[in-house]
Amino acid sequence: MRCKNCKELFEVKRFNTKYCDKVDCKTVEAMQNLEKLKQKEQKDWTKRKKEIKKGMETVQELMKITQVTFNKFIRLRDKGLPCISCLNDKPKKVNAGHYYSSGGHKNLTFNEDNVHLQCEYCNTFLHGNLIMYRDSLLKRIGSERLQQLDDTAHEVRKYSREELRELNEYYKQKIKEL
Repeated sequence: MRCKNCKELFEVKRFNTKYCDKVDCKTVEAMQNLEKLKQKEQKDWTKRKKEIKKGMETVQELMKITQVTFNKFIRLRDKGLPCISCLNDKPKKVNAGHYYSSGGHKNLTFNEDNVHLQCEYCNTFLHGNLIMYRDSLLKRIGSERLQQLDDTAHEVRKYSREELRELNEYYKQKIKEL
């Protein structure tokens, strides 16, 4: 067999030997083994660091992450439907518009009856265009579900890290199904 470093023929004494017994070749072998060990340690540390970071996420960070996933789900769910407020069939940019704002009604932030596809104009510049939103919402979900939404609007709710992680995974799964 030929040495991987000096390319000279040598007799293999141990299984899977790639280097001859010269000092220079043994040094190269040791350096490569050390490099492989460092790469493995770096990989392990990266994995451990990711797990540590995941455990240290704050509720606010998880809320933002879950909100992004939930809004993506809403846009996919309502794809092809007009804006719930102005009934524009082909808006330039669409948002996931909340009837009851996410800032003031945390318990309805991830309520699918509370959030629908809304054009950028209605959501941002008309602050939700809520009068038209309510009319269309009544037609879309019915009076009974709208009444439930109204009844739960002022309840106080705080999400835990575990709940937010579960919600995020739940909506990721729903996105895959769509």
